[in-house]
Amino acid sequence: MRSASSDEARVALPGRERPHRRSRGEPDELILAELFSAERLEQHARTLADAQAVTDSPRRGHAVKPRIADNGRVLEEAYRALARAIKEERSITPAAEWLVDNFPIVDEQLREIRDDLPADYYRELPKLADGHLAGYPRVLGLAWAYIAHTDSRFDPESLRRMVRAYQEVAPLTIGELWAIAITLRILLVENLRRLADQILQSREARQAADELADGLLGLGGNPDATTSSLRQLSRTTLSTSGQVQLFQRLRDQDPAVTPALRLLEQTVKEQGTSAEEMVRLEHQRQATMNVTVRNVITSMRLISWFDWAEFVESVSLVDEVLRERSAFGDMDFATRDRYRHAVEELARRSGLAEVDVAARATERADGTLPAEGADPTLSARRRDPGYVLIGDGRSAFEQELHTRAPASVRLRRAR
Repeated sequence: MRSASSDEARVALPGRERPHRRSRGEPDELILAELFSAERLEQHARTLADAQAVTDSPRRGHAVKPRIADNGRVLEEAYRALARAIKEERSITPAAEWLVDNFPIVDEQLREIRDDLPADYYRELPKLADGHLAGYPRVLGLAWAYIAHTDSRFDPESLRRMVRAYQEVAPLTIGELWAIAITLRILLVENLRRLADQILQSREARQAADELADGLLGLGGNPDATTSSLRQLSRTTLSTSGQVQLFQRLRDQDPAVTPALRLLEQTVKEQGTSAEEMVRLEHQRQATMNVTVRNVITSMRLISWFDWAEFVESVSLVDEVLRERSAFGDMDFATRDRYRHAVEELARRSGLAEVDVAARATERADGTLPAEGADPTLSARRRDPGYVLIGDGRSAFEQELHTRAPASVRLRRAR
């Protein structure tokens, strides 16, 4: 079994070891990797499907609800801090503006995730056995790769192609296909939380740099402030955002009058770069964050509008089997869904793959030949997979699959 690709292995979903790390240390890395075309996503999906091993204990895994709740808290705190900065007429980055202006969309996503993620449903999803997402649902690993390699930009067709390619190697269960929507929402919120952490940390660094610059330029009215600030600069380790802000505040000053500029330039030089290069990279980083925040917000809106029932039916291998060999495609959605639920249940109790149960149901229907003089209506019903999935042939089909219905169902049938 091959390991996951290196770009995914270096980022981990926090929440197990460090659920509350926002107030100290570096923010978690964004869910962002090399951007892939639709064709490259398909190739990656096949590799991923081959690399992802599934545990034999699907009910055992890491809970996601605590992290979801923490993400909501962090995003709300970030929104309040940035809204307060706007009210006080302080400058914020374009990425921060996107977050503030569209926070109602984020809040709606959090509510929908809480409402649509019952614990029992999560426990049934197959879990990954190893890798950086070990213990989390396999479908989360697939969605993680999609989010990372599209820069959080939701496109139904590219997702459809990726899911289909993945299933060429490892078929997904019906439950996993339905879980793709909420999993994408969870990861979009996760990525936005990481962006918010970086936005706030950069903002705090720029504020600290402004306070230091005010002292160095003697703007506080205290004659001793410049000397004190210079000593502070010599022993302070500023982040890149802080260094850029300080450089921009000091760059128009005379080095002879403002020795801090020389000290700052020397510090940057020791880091193997220049002040101009550092400014360029910081602006590039802010532009990248702005694009990612915009993609996250736009994707959240699109996911809420998207017809997920149509998507699931378009990528379901069970649907494909039933559609090819019966009138399944002509039935209404409620009936098709009853067929799928029956396949799920029989697969779970028999230990067979869902697509194999569907195939055997259609084979059984194909083999049901009308007896001479038999009621043609009855014969037609028996030639449909529904006869063994949800009809009178269910009991015999269960015996064929070496599975038994629960006692309550057997009792109801006996009445």
